Amino acid sequence: MERSQKLNSKQTQNTYSNKDTLLQHCISNTKNFISNKTGRTWGFLVLASTFLLMANAVYLFYLLQSDFYDFNIQQSSSSLGMIFLAICTGLLVFKLSFFIYTLYKYFCYKPIASVSDEELPTCTVIVPAYNEGKQVWDTLISLAESDFPENKLQLLAIDDGSKDDTWEWMLKAKNMLGDRLEIYQQPKNKGKRHALYHGFNQGSGEIFVTVDSDSIVNKDTIRLLVSPFVNNEKCGAVAGNIRVLNNKKALLPKMLDVSFVLSFEFVRSAESTLNSVLCTPGALAAYRSSAVFACLPEWINQTFMGKPSDIGEDRALTNMILKQGKHVLFQRNAYAYTKVPEKYKGLYKMFIRWGRSNVRENIEMSKYVFTNFKKESKIGTRLLFLSQSSEIIMTYPFLIFMLFFVISQPLLFISSTLVSTLIISTFSMLFYAKRYKVSDSFWAYTYSVLYTFGLFWITPYAIATASKSGWLTRELAVKK
Repeated sequence: MERSQKLNSKQTQNTYSNKDTLLQHCISNTKNFISNKTGRTWGFLVLASTFLLMANAVYLFYLLQSDFYDFNIQQSSSSLGMIFLAICTGLLVFKLSFFIYTLYKYFCYKPIASVSDEELPTCTVIVPAYNEGKQVWDTLISLAESDFPENKLQLLAIDDGSKDDTWEWMLKAKNMLGDRLEIYQQPKNKGKRHALYHGFNQGSGEIFVTVDSDSIVNKDTIRLLVSPFVNNEKCGAVAGNIRVLNNKKALLPKMLDVSFVLSFEFVRSAESTLNSVLCTPGALAAYRSSAVFACLPEWINQTFMGKPSDIGEDRALTNMILKQGKHVLFQRNAYAYTKVPEKYKGLYKMFIRWGRSNVRENIEMSKYVFTNFKKESKIGTRLLFLSQSSEIIMTYPFLIFMLFFVISQPLLFISSTLVSTLIISTFSMLFYAKRYKVSDSFWAYTYSVLYTFGLFWITPYAIATASKSGWLTRELAVKK
């Protein structure tokens, strides 16, 4: 009797427990459904507002044609206006010609197919991590599942003095993967560059692969990424193809995914045909170990205006390898999916860091790009440098003109800027639509509007503060 009562009691508890679990599951699914539905509704409203804004701008631009004509006549009547108009025309012609040249080079590009297991070189994959939590575990597991010979793959993870449970997740990955994974913990946070430096010195592979700890790779990513080194003895580095991981709900990642596709699959494809990809991304890149060790002391001790460089380690390493006369290529078929900021604050901080690095490395590139730094043709590399440098040099003159335009002719400024944005964004939209989902391609327009009116200040601010240090977004994961 007593035993029967105990059994009934346990069954009742299990029933309640199962009901609670089922209830929690239903609540969770309901919340996800509402969240997804709200996200889709909000996304539709944002896109609809973007197209309504563009349509009004086109109509306004049509109505103000005579005002545009009068404004141009007025500006060209002065010497200063004529000089500025001549400079703008020259830059427009250069940029248009350069775009056509880039488009031609894009069609010339072909990714390199994977080589056989026997041909694959030994490879050390380095994953620096700071305050990534469970995400580092996901990254390491995805790398361990790579279709790459285990006896040729060394996997290293370095905890750069994290303040959260990153180290615990690394230990869990170590327990699961055993000898396939080596983990190291730096006693204090020294920065991503120092974490990579530690990995370079610990690595034994012929090729170093760096992967950010918030990135996931496909099974064939590593073998595809390192295959160009086998086919090209002059290859010093290879850039991977970066897509956005967290682009399912938040709007900013949806926009950035379209931007990333244009930046990587169009721009870097063209750069690759010139053997001069200007930046191998930290999220996924590969380097010949001999090329790394040839510039490692210079790289780890790099300074800018007397201060140690703690940003732009990927662009700096790429620059130093290009300086050696090595080829830097892009592998469109080697994918990594990385997390990007979901809020405006994180986005502009990331762009400021990139902008400062761009200014610094363009200055460094100017010191060698017009020298005899390699035996082959240097025209393509120099054109890429001139294109980037012209954007930096003309930032402030255009900012001054923009402010004058806004104050003197606000309606003309808004309508002409939006129409220009519409024209430029259409190429990005069509390019993304051809490669991926058409429905997602329309975020190109929203992103362009956001960048034009909400992030235009990034480049002038980055130039003015290029000497400032700091990662800016490194603590965001802690504050969540």
